[in-house]
Amino acid sequence: MFIDQARIQVSSGKGGNGIVHFRREKYVPLGGPDGGDGGRGGDVIFEVKPTLNTLSAFQHKQRFKAEAGKNGGGNNKTGRSGEDLVIHVPPGTLIYDDETGDLLGDLLTSEERIVIAKGGVGGKGNARFATSRNQAPRIAEKGEPAQIHQIRLELRLIADIGIVGVPNAGKSTLLSVVTNAKPKIAAYPFTTLEPNLGVAELDDDLTLVLADIPGLIEGAHQGVGLGHEFLRHVQRTKVLIHVLDGLAEDPVLDFAQINSELALFDPKLGEKPQIVAFNKIDMPEALERWPLVEKQLQKHGVGGNIKPMAISALARTNVRELLFKAARVLAELPDDVAEPELPVYRMESDPQDFTIQERAQGWRVSGKAIERAAAMTYWEYDQSVRRFQHILHSLGIDDALRELGVQEGDTVLIGEFELEWTD
Repeated sequence: MFIDQARIQVSSGKGGNGIVHFRREKYVPLGGPDGGDGGRGGDVIFEVKPTLNTLSAFQHKQRFKAEAGKNGGGNNKTGRSGEDLVIHVPPGTLIYDDETGDLLGDLLTSEERIVIAKGGVGGKGNARFATSRNQAPRIAEKGEPAQIHQIRLELRLIADIGIVGVPNAGKSTLLSVVTNAKPKIAAYPFTTLEPNLGVAELDDDLTLVLADIPGLIEGAHQGVGLGHEFLRHVQRTKVLIHVLDGLAEDPVLDFAQINSELALFDPKLGEKPQIVAFNKIDMPEALERWPLVEKQLQKHGVGGNIKPMAISALARTNVRELLFKAARVLAELPDDVAEPELPVYRMESDPQDFTIQERAQGWRVSGKAIERAAAMTYWEYDQSVRRFQHILHSLGIDDALRELGVQEGDTVLIGEFELEWTD
């Protein structure tokens, strides 16, 4: 089954915990601190695998988690880092943050990759806190928490040529006779319910990748039918072959309607070069109508260097000429045409920023740096708690709480932790 959208959750690996440990050897009565650091958690990486052409792998699995880092050990042993998790996607995959809508990555080429969730750093062991004044520190850090992201994946097929037209115009037939694609074809509208890709070999040095985009109807730009599902696949193509049904009631009206839907969905689609193919001239009725339709198309601005053509996909009449014309148009386009959508980069807020809200159950302190520090604190060790208090002071949080009126014994919530305020 062709699946071109998916929503998944990805989680990097948590950093391993650093430990509090002291040397314990038979002839070393006062062994110093030798607690090792925790290992780094694994990243979540998306990588292009060119043999994939659908997102169906995400239909039955929506949660992905990289391996956590291992805890540190005695004798200054650093915990093993967690394995990265590599998630393979087809070329043409867009990766969005599902909560903000920001575009995080646009993966196009083979083996292109992007890190979406970075693994947590390992916590420091007590050996890292030893100083001349504190030679036996009972302090360490827990590993940094994992990054968790809700991700939306969207696939846009990558093809040189997009084949568009109304339902039952003969797009799938055209694709099947010029490539090795085998789309399901039947004699009723909307027989094609998913895009199809095929490769046409015109000669030893010239190949074209074509995409048959399922039939569009009026209102497709608003999502009528399956409009949005299909229109986005046209966005990456560089040249369009617009197939007209020679037996339709009004092929020219169909032509205008499809172009209107393309432009309303994305103005750039209306600017793509088109080759108009009047199909089914193996039928006498269509062949007889062709001269009149050709004149009407020229009134719509179709002509000049790209004249409309009469073809029969079924009888393969003028099909090869159509492809060579498309190849010439493609070769004449500048390199920057159909430039893929670029990732949206937004400046991150200062991680040391924080907000304080007074709530019924106490005070809620929110901020990237302070929540990270709370998650990495060993609350059972007094020195670790004092270090956290120093962080509160250095970030200006304790002064801010006093200005807002915090009282002795008030509850202060930071991340998942509930603390009691004392001066």
